[in-house]
Amino acid sequence: MVTTSFAQQTDYVDFKRVEALIVFNQFTVDSTVYNSYEIDFKINKPIDSIYLDAVGMKFKNVALNNAKVNYKNDGKHLVIYSDFEKGKQNKLSFIFFNAPKKAMYFLGWENEGRNQIWTQGQGKYTSNWLPSIDDVNDKIEFDLKYVAPNGYEVISNGKLVSKTESMRNTLWVYAMQDKMPSYLVAVVVGKYNKKLATSKSGIPLEYYYYPEDSLKVEPTYRYSKQMFDYLEDEIGFAYPWHNYKQVPVHDFLYAGMENTSVTIFSDAFTVDAIGFNDKNYVNINAHELAHQWFGNLVTAKSGDHHWLQEGFATYYALLAEREIFGTDYYNFKLYESAQDLGRQDVAGSGTSLLNPKSSSLTFYQRGAWVLHALRDKVGDAVFKQAVKNYLEKHQFSNVETSDFINEVEGLAEKDLSGFVNTWIAQKEFPFDDAIALLKRESAYIQEYIMVDCEAKTSKCAEYLKYYVSDDAKAKIIAQVPDLVTKDVFKNGLKVRQAISKHVTKIPVGLKPEYESLLTDKSYVTIENALYNLWVNFPLERSKYLAKTKEIIGLSDKNVRMLWLVLNLNTPEFQSDKKQEVYDELVSYTDEKYNADLRMNAFQYLDLMKSCNAKCKSNLETAKAHHNWRLVKFAKQLTEQLEQNKN
Repeated sequence: MVTTSFAQQTDYVDFKRVEALIVFNQFTVDSTVYNSYEIDFKINKPIDSIYLDAVGMKFKNVALNNAKVNYKNDGKHLVIYSDFEKGKQNKLSFIFFNAPKKAMYFLGWENEGRNQIWTQGQGKYTSNWLPSIDDVNDKIEFDLKYVAPNGYEVISNGKLVSKTESMRNTLWVYAMQDKMPSYLVAVVVGKYNKKLATSKSGIPLEYYYYPEDSLKVEPTYRYSKQMFDYLEDEIGFAYPWHNYKQVPVHDFLYAGMENTSVTIFSDAFTVDAIGFNDKNYVNINAHELAHQWFGNLVTAKSGDHHWLQEGFATYYALLAEREIFGTDYYNFKLYESAQDLGRQDVAGSGTSLLNPKSSSLTFYQRGAWVLHALRDKVGDAVFKQAVKNYLEKHQFSNVETSDFINEVEGLAEKDLSGFVNTWIAQKEFPFDDAIALLKRESAYIQEYIMVDCEAKTSKCAEYLKYYVSDDAKAKIIAQVPDLVTKDVFKNGLKVRQAISKHVTKIPVGLKPEYESLLTDKSYVTIENALYNLWVNFPLERSKYLAKTKEIIGLSDKNVRMLWLVLNLNTPEFQSDKKQEVYDELVSYTDEKYNADLRMNAFQYLDLMKSCNAKCKSNLETAKAHHNWRLVKFAKQLTEQLEQNKN
């Protein structure tokens, strides 16, 4: 007999299907109770033990094929001992108890915040809340049931088969038809409404939102169906799952996560019609959707080939944005990413795409560039057919870079070894080749590169007046803000935003035009303009504060936060409400608010040397938050306050 290591058992065991019941106890908010679990598996080679990854759990009634079995729980694995015979089908069952310290997050239950439970399993974390297999090469069908208090939605992978209400709780039954890696298992519990749509191919699309955010549904999910239909057509392989659900959650760890059939994303991207112009969900929406094919349907065998997921998702998200915003937008985004990759190489931190320790910039942006350059090299028809063949051949399985390249080589009848070395394998990003390709394809990029106002100031005044694109005009304003005239204010949103950012010393002759920025459909522009006007025209501060007193801004309340601070520093404005204004500013440090808003509040209070006892107490609480950025920020600010005190 053979005892397999914890590192790898896929050669010996094929886990087929998990059926589990997860019970959320409304009285114990950081744990689940009495969870039942069954997993079907087949033995490929004789072995005397198998294991599931299971972190910090307790087990009862462990049975193999309905009979008591020897097992060990070492705190990280549930190990089952038996004489497992080749070819035999088996069923393992048990009850488990856990209080996850990672991967499942309980928010709001112990404060005034929004009550939510959500998961984030990417990497090897699902085993913190659900016994599973951390190895991405082991794909399993997960059919999951949940019991949660009445009044809460439960959203998970697959199709909602049934929903049964009792006096206090509701049983939600979800089923998948096909297998996936454990890191893509997900659940969200919270109070939501949803909007329904249907793709051109008949796939149900579910857009979840907080009940009070009905006016944010359209701008948040704008272009969703259009992008879904476009990607199905462009990829050439039908969307592979039952349905597609998207759910915003509070203080998510990332922008979004592509769990199979249920993308979870940060509610910082739920925006109104104005906020859409500053910070929208479109790119993340398309990126996570593309992962449903690239990452979920076909999964990289190891970190050496991670670009097959992130590079593909980044590339297809750009294509979807090109469909919406046009070719110039697409080429400009590629140009920006090429610049970032070039700077990374100059800094000495560039790496091969086949290095599992590469940066996100490399995996995402260089990966997308590989596909853009490859498509140019072999042509549209060959590229699209190769992608389709690749997905058909490797669906529900695992891949490495050669699987995709071989497919392209076969159709193109070309040796791509030189291409692979230049674009994928070598450490340096081929910056010159990338820029040459863009310049050949895009007059828009040629114009943008031509505009170098630090060297051609006299010409740039003419460029700004007559010829160039919004991106180039914004570049000119950033380089030489003194070139801004009344006529420049007549340009579009992007150019006016650049004025608000870079023209910080406002000529009196431009004051009326600059004041018009306070009514733009951009919270970033309003924030910048309010501050600059307040600084430049101190006698009119009350006028500017009165004009903007009802504006909140993005999810981090960017305009409101600045308004509160400027109010406190304008003695003549609302002199009888200073304590009320200060209390509101301090209140935004509370743990019920999102991490970005809290950090803004802490920063402003520190700037004013006004972090009171409540502020300091909330700062201490922030050190134990699940969001690493807030934790890091809170620790650094605490150290700074201590140093200032000494």
